[in-house]
Amino acid sequence: MSKVIFLADHRGAPLSVAPGELPPPGQPALDQRARPLRDLRISVTDRCNFRCTYCMPREVFDSSYSFMPHSALLSFEEISRLAGIFTQLGVEKIRLTGGEPLLRKHIENLVGMLAELRTPQGRPLDLTLTTNGSVLARKAAALKSAGLTRVTVSLDALDAAMFQGMSDSGFTPDDVLRGIDAAADAGLAPVKVNMVVRKGLNDGQILPMAERFRHSGHILRFIEYMDVGNSNGWNLDEVVPSREVLDRIGAVYPLEPVESVEMGRVAERWRYVDGGGEIGVISSVTHAFCGGCTRARLSPEGKLYLCLFAHEGHDLRAPLRDGASDDELARILAGIWSARGDNYSELRGQNMADPSRKIEMSYIGG
Repeated sequence: MSKVIFLADHRGAPLSVAPGELPPPGQPALDQRARPLRDLRISVTDRCNFRCTYCMPREVFDSSYSFMPHSALLSFEEISRLAGIFTQLGVEKIRLTGGEPLLRKHIENLVGMLAELRTPQGRPLDLTLTTNGSVLARKAAALKSAGLTRVTVSLDALDAAMFQGMSDSGFTPDDVLRGIDAAADAGLAPVKVNMVVRKGLNDGQILPMAERFRHSGHILRFIEYMDVGNSNGWNLDEVVPSREVLDRIGAVYPLEPVESVEMGRVAERWRYVDGGGEIGVISSVTHAFCGGCTRARLSPEGKLYLCLFAHEGHDLRAPLRDGASDDELARILAGIWSARGDNYSELRGQNMADPSRKIEMSYIGG
């Protein structure tokens, strides 16, 4: 599913980077590998009403798990202020995530605040949201009215028993499908539908999912089951490589690649030769896309993470609440991004060498 889990790491002080120089007006901030800051994922809550076995397993996130108190979360005003500064540094797309973002009360108010932001060139942001779809049917119209551009919905199986087993919830695939229909009816299109594929569990749903969303106008994306630290018992043997997914579908419905820009790309795009629409594959295990990564992630309590496998974030809440000016915050952000240089293999290797490390996690959805 397309969601972010934040497992707090309290073992050390927040990372500190010296304030940096602001980029020339109208130019994005660049990191050590000349990657621009373009995309910001903002988690608005650490709570979720699913307990997906690969993401928020109940044995970890049970009734005794301590979620963040509301006072620890960034307020909508704080999120909007930081987002405005990120926008001046080059961010063109903001994705709201969680946990389950629709569990944050009055989330449409935050959408409305973010929809008012403009890039230095005067363009509105590409404002999107990733959800498990469970309450989307009753929220879609309000989100669109507030200014949301698009929505990505997680759906791992059409089989009801399999879906409930994987989500460990009382919801059904029909609940999610109603949310997808409501989003499309509200104009949040094209809807992207994300399926995490796990060998021996739901890989038999690859073709049924492809058939369900062909000719629907929605874009189905298949995500490789990925390691998210020490909470999901990840095993490489359970990964279905994206190449195999394409081969299975292509054997029945021939596919051809869709060219796309490398920088910032997460999903490889493919279309049905017969005009049945488009699918995507996100190869986070077999073909990492770090070289073109333009993403940063802001946690619910205001920590900025520059990589999925970074085990500590940069604390933005402290200077924000200590009275830093917009210029000071912009220079802090510019310094953090300009110092970014670690890549996937380095950070993943560090994480695997320390199995007790708790990191920010994400099933990626663009």
